[in-house]
Amino acid sequence: MKNRRSFLKKSLAGIGLVSFPFLSKKASASEMKIALHDSFLHHVYFWLKEPDSPAACKRFEEGLALLVTIPEIKLYHTGKPVKSDRDVVDDSFTYSYLAVFDNKADQDIYQDHPTHLKFIEEYGDLWDKVVVYDAL
Repeated sequence: MKNRRSFLKKSLAGIGLVSFPFLSKKASASEMKIALHDSFLHHVYFWLKEPDSPAACKRFEEGLALLVTIPEIKLYHTGKPVKSDRDVVDDSFTYSYLAVFDNKADQDIYQDHPTHLKFIEEYGDLWDKVVVYDAL
């Protein structure tokens, strides 16, 4: 448990709110597998109403920056789709958001957190569609 917390702290220290935060390349795949074991993964895909609007995208990114300040989030990633010709790849979304929680109880707290509710209320007008995949 101590190694997991240490790894998460180090990972979070390497993630900033500059533009889009990405996972550090310094962590190996085996380290990530250990860190995510038994975690609750909350992956959300957003389709914006105006995906080509710089103003809409900027506003949405500001909302994401607010959302990831919720303390129960242990690790997160936000991104845009990589265009692909492969039939199995869905690259139709505008943004993806992955939040990692220690457990389902923390994700439940996140769902009712005032910051999450504010994100939905203040930025929900930007999207047409949202799809969520949760996994343990």
